[in-house]
This record gives sequence, structure tokens and C-alpha cells, in this order.
Amino acid sequence: MLWKCFHNRENWMFCWTELGAEHLGIIQSLISTCKLHDINPYTYLVDVLQRVSQHPASEVANLTPRRWKIRFAENPLRALIDPRHPDRQATQLTPVEVVHAH
Repeated sequence: MLWKCFHNRENWMFCWTELGAEHLGIIQSLISTCKLHDINPYTYLVDVLQRVSQHPASEVANLTPRRWKIRFAENPLRALIDPRHPDRQATQLTPVEVVHAH
């Protein structure tokens, strides 16, 4: 796993700013930590980005991947485009007829 971080060492040059490189490092660290704890990084990030605005600041440590897995992984918040999202499951989409122009 560490090799992947070192492999991307030169990619920091394309972040444009030091702040951009720092933010990219934070995201890559979160993704690596998710993989270390057998968490799907996409599921984690979708859930946390939706949850963070409603979560108490005093409990922000519960949103780290290790604690998130214990508290929220069983029932994560889903993106609206995810077919497993509760709103998408409630309404079954009917197939659309295809009309071929001749």
C-alpha cells in the first residue's frame, strides 16, 4: 500500500498550489485508510460528505474510517444515483419503449 503513495510522488507537481497538494494528500490518506480497514472508499466518502453537515462537531472523530466502520457502515447514506438509494427503490422505473426512425 505504501508503494502506491510513493508511486504518486511526482503527481503532486500537477496540483498547482501547495494547498491543492495538501488537500490531495488528505483525500489519498482517507482512501488508503479505507482500504486498510476493508471499507469501500466511494461508499465512505459519499456517506461522510452527506453526514458531515448534520454531525455534531464534538463527535467528528466518529467520521474517521475506523470509527465510521463501527458506527455507520451497516447502513451508509447513499448517493441519489445509487440504485440502492431508498428513494430509487421505492419507485420502480418502467422500461421506455424504443421507437426506431426509418
